[in-house]
Amino acid sequence: MHLTERLDRVGRALSGMACRLLPDDLWTAIAPLLPPHPPRPKGERRRLDDRAALTGILFVLCSGIPREMLPAAMKCGCGMSFWRRLCDCQVAGVWRRLHQVLRERLHAAG
Repeated sequence: MHLTERLDRVGRALSGMACRLLPDDLWTAIAPLLPPHPPRPKGERRRLDDRAALTGILFVLCSGIPREMLPAAMKCGCGMSFWRRLCDCQVAGVWRRLHQVLRERLHAAG
């Protein structure tokens, strides 16, 4: 098997893992909590999709890898995208509100 075939396999496996980290029902609960996108100056690179960014954050936090080693095959941005989004969410109070939403969901399920 060639190296490119191996890398493709790893990329597909990581993409599947990313989908399991943030399933549709959880994303539906989280999406409204995220801060609005700031205006983009003309010519600036397109912003990474919110769901992809959050999946990258979850992957780094769950796996314990350094943010700079976030696998490109996951299409969740780079380490710097991770850091900026993590900080944006902290400043906007997303983590506190997300904690409350998850607690309410667990309480309702129990």
